[in-house]
Amino acid sequence: MTATAPVPARQLHRLGQLRRLRRPVLLRLLLVAVALLGSLFATAGPATAHAALTGSDPKDGAVVATAPAQVTLTFSEEVALGEDSIRVMDPSGRRADTGELRNLCDGSVIKHGVVLHSGLPNGTYTVAWQAVSADSHPVAGAFTFSIGAPSTTSVALPEQEAGGGPVGVAYGIARYAAYAGFVLLVGGSAFVLLCWRRGAGLRPVQRVVLTGWLTLTAATLAMLALRNPYTGSGEFADAFDLAGLKAVLETKTGASLVSRLLLLGAAALFLAVLFGVFARRQAAAPVAPDGPEAEQHAKETSDLTFGLSVGGAVVAGGIAATWALAEHASTGIQPGIAMPVDIAHLLAVAAWLGGLVTLVVALYRVPDLERAAVRRFSRVAFVSVLVLATTGVYQSWRQLGSWSALTGTSYGQLLIVKVGLVALLVGIASISRRWTGRLAEGPADTADAADADDVSRETSADLPEHTAPEPEPVTVPADPERAAQLARQRAVLATAREKKRRDADPHRAGLRRSVLAETAVAVVLLAVTTILTSTEPGRAAELEAAAGGTGATAVPNRPIKFSLPFDTGGEDGRGTARLSLDPGRTGVNTLHLWLERPNGRALDAPEVKVAFTLPAKDIGPLPLVPDHAASGHWTASGVQLPLAGQWRIDLTVRTSDIDQVTVQKNVKIG
Repeated sequence: MTATAPVPARQLHRLGQLRRLRRPVLLRLLLVAVALLGSLFATAGPATAHAALTGSDPKDGAVVATAPAQVTLTFSEEVALGEDSIRVMDPSGRRADTGELRNLCDGSVIKHGVVLHSGLPNGTYTVAWQAVSADSHPVAGAFTFSIGAPSTTSVALPEQEAGGGPVGVAYGIARYAAYAGFVLLVGGSAFVLLCWRRGAGLRPVQRVVLTGWLTLTAATLAMLALRNPYTGSGEFADAFDLAGLKAVLETKTGASLVSRLLLLGAAALFLAVLFGVFARRQAAAPVAPDGPEAEQHAKETSDLTFGLSVGGAVVAGGIAATWALAEHASTGIQPGIAMPVDIAHLLAVAAWLGGLVTLVVALYRVPDLERAAVRRFSRVAFVSVLVLATTGVYQSWRQLGSWSALTGTSYGQLLIVKVGLVALLVGIASISRRWTGRLAEGPADTADAADADDVSRETSADLPEHTAPEPEPVTVPADPERAAQLARQRAVLATAREKKRRDADPHRAGLRRSVLAETAVAVVLLAVTTILTSTEPGRAAELEAAAGGTGATAVPNRPIKFSLPFDTGGEDGRGTARLSLDPGRTGVNTLHLWLERPNGRALDAPEVKVAFTLPAKDIGPLPLVPDHAASGHWTASGVQLPLAGQWRIDLTVRTSDIDQVTVQKNVKIG
């Protein structure tokens, strides 16, 4: 058995230093991604409503004389409803509906209803609803109406919003992982086929692509399992409910996730050919470079490359379509245009960001990366940025709808952050292009072998001064433990030589740093994009605001009450006005007004007027003349307050023909 002579102690010390100085770049990137992911998804709220509740019958806060036969809800887009999606509770918290859902959609009007029991008593009823919007996100809300007269209610709704809680966080992490896996899988494969075919046979490149495939597969399975609790109870235990899983598979989102798993099976076959037959053919070279054998080899390689490119594009486009068919692009205006645009957008993101990750791995792990491959990727990245800009402008216009939504909605604000990150990424990419140009001006790839010899000599010269050259293998007694130690030493020496060779080119080192910076920004950009896809689009947010926010979950159980002192200046003109606004929220309210003298006795004024103004929205004043109900008591029903906000109530009291005063009070209407 043969083994090399022991390495001197000083050289072993140097090897230990080199091992400690190796920069674990991929580990750092992973830690950055995990930290960013945790901070973003821990602070991000649940997916807000993408389907807005635009109306109801009875209306929110309405007081009806007799009990209606059913309660109907009108939505801004299609929603999926299941059992108990619409629940009506009486003041004591008991179910007041029969559970019979009715689909009342008529053309573009999306309306659903639930039948009520007959003979319902008077009081305030709570309507709680939960559904899944057409873009796959859960939505929920509640409102109240009264039969006969308002009353207190004991109904307590859960504070956790739809799609929130730990299940919502886990589902959001799985969504991020799915996007990241798609980027690595498609971007790494595109980098090999378009920029560096020889990379198909290299382990670092293979690891990037296979990691993407495994991540996307695991994330898709996790989303499929979590889909039922995410859109329903919010309990992890429901992930094992087979009936719930069956219901998920019957939805559009469930079908998209299953289709993605099937396409990932086709992707596995694609990777087997890419890293098997294709990699071996790239490594094999004909004996005669200019003979018939070379021509045949080139033709077969070209045919295989073309087949892999077409097949890979079809599979990648199909996987991207599983997002486009189930999320924002499939709803709203122009879905026939939006879905292909969304697919192109996702593919461009993957080609750019996934190629960046593959390039940075190659720059750090492969000593002889061809400069031509870097130049090719620079062109691919440029085309990807053009596609991203074009498709991104269209998507922004479609989802925002107005300039005000850019700064006035969460979607618009996140979009500004995303555009800023893209601009930063493009700026760093321009630096990378300059480094690429300097690489192109350097020695050609054919001179790399000579450069490698020079680097080897520099490495040897850099060792401690009394270190002898590595001797030829000699025969020594077999010692498995010693042989393993010597093998580790040889591996560290080889790694040190490769690192010295990689770092010998300053242009390559500069390109590594700039591409690494691009990759770090790309990790942040991908996280922001994931949250953006689960945020209510600007169009829907403005539509919901225009509808008066009827999807709110707050259910008041007491009216707004306050007192205002007044003094008209005339005889018997001083006193206190007590007002009660019930239920004290948007929609229909009932007003009660009492006037009292300083001694507490009722005061009958000849005239009392009330006006409501919302200065922030330039609404009002909305005048109101209440009816005289009793001595010192006035009342008015059907007081409409269309929007939430800080309302100003102006009370005018006239105690004689010439003595009157107007007093004001600001109240918050929710």
